[in-house]
Amino acid sequence: MRLVWRTCLGCAFASCLAMRVAAQTPQAGLTWPEIRDHFRTTNPTLQAGQLGIDESKASEITAYLRPNPTWSLTFDQIGNTETGNLFSAANLTTGVSYLHERQGKRELRRDSAQGATAIATSAQADLERNLLFTLRSAFIQVLQAKAFRALAQANVTNYDQMLGLSRDRLQAGDIARIDLDRLELQRVTYESDLQTADVNLRTAKIQLLRLLNDQSTPVEQFDVSGPFDFVAPTQPLDDIRRLALDSRPDLRAAMQAIDKARTDHSLAFANGSADPTITVDAGFPSISQAFLSYQPPLHQYMGVSMGLPLRLFDKNQGEKLRTELDITRNERLADAARLQVFGDVDTAYAAVVSTVTLLQPYKDRYLDQATRVRDTVSFSYQNGGMSLVEFLQAQQEFRAVQVSYVNLIASFLNSVNQLNFAVGREVIP
Repeated sequence: MRLVWRTCLGCAFASCLAMRVAAQTPQAGLTWPEIRDHFRTTNPTLQAGQLGIDESKASEITAYLRPNPTWSLTFDQIGNTETGNLFSAANLTTGVSYLHERQGKRELRRDSAQGATAIATSAQADLERNLLFTLRSAFIQVLQAKAFRALAQANVTNYDQMLGLSRDRLQAGDIARIDLDRLELQRVTYESDLQTADVNLRTAKIQLLRLLNDQSTPVEQFDVSGPFDFVAPTQPLDDIRRLALDSRPDLRAAMQAIDKARTDHSLAFANGSADPTITVDAGFPSISQAFLSYQPPLHQYMGVSMGLPLRLFDKNQGEKLRTELDITRNERLADAARLQVFGDVDTAYAAVVSTVTLLQPYKDRYLDQATRVRDTVSFSYQNGGMSLVEFLQAQQEFRAVQVSYVNLIASFLNSVNQLNFAVGREVIP
């Protein structure tokens, strides 16, 4: 009897220890920072987004370029002369003209292009935020599958030890054959849990490898590690809200869009002004024309002219109005983005706090109580003090409590992932 009691306690301790070790002690494998860094360097979507930023920076060069001068060459007055020489009265004229832009058009175009680059950079950061949220969800799914795998294996090991004791009791005549048959049939449940856990773990690893764009690593050789546990948030909601306002890239992009809209509005007014075109020209008359026609004789000459468009009708009115309205539109979008930030943070923070509230009793009482009830009923059943139905019910209750705890831990980690996503940075690692 004492041997049976020690065996039951040993099985219970081994089961509880296996689940706790799987939940809290990192095993060999890639950690979350390693997964994240690998993802940043290999993900094609992020690489394409970075190229988009480089393209926007190239547009800054184009926006700040000066207008090219125009060179013209004219050879005129050929033919129609009395001497019969086609080129006797010909004139060679050349000129260079340049458009002078007023009211800082180049600088405003440059500032607008730089604003577009800033928005593209924030959009890239927001893209990374969304992709990392998906990646960490897949990472948590692998940790959850590993925890279920360890729990299922511990349950099978514990149940096999109980079956061994029951077979010894059958040989000693303490139980009927029908009771042992029912116990062995119940093992199918634990075998099914173990097989399902294996499939889920493999599926979760495949999903994570796909996100990492890794097609060469075998699933059997791929593993991750990390704490599968919970901690209560230490920062108050107001501090997390302020962090979100400073960190959210989509909100930052919305504020940058307002600045760019104001720059575009100033550029629209500058484009409504008239820019003069200054031309410097020189003429080279023919020798005969110089000595015969011009009095006094003229060999070469030079002139300066300026052309100015008369903007009587087109003063860029449409762009002025459009850019003014665009400022107001982007201000409204920024207000909406700010409200979205507050809503996301409040919702995610409430989910984290709620999950911690549910998890704390499990860690303080329910896990130990479930283990104690199972061990007590197992000991009583092995000594004839409990029926087979009560023993099986205690096993199922213990299994249900352990499964609920693993699911709640996964819910907590997903809630933390959602909170980090809402803030735009990792406030809870």
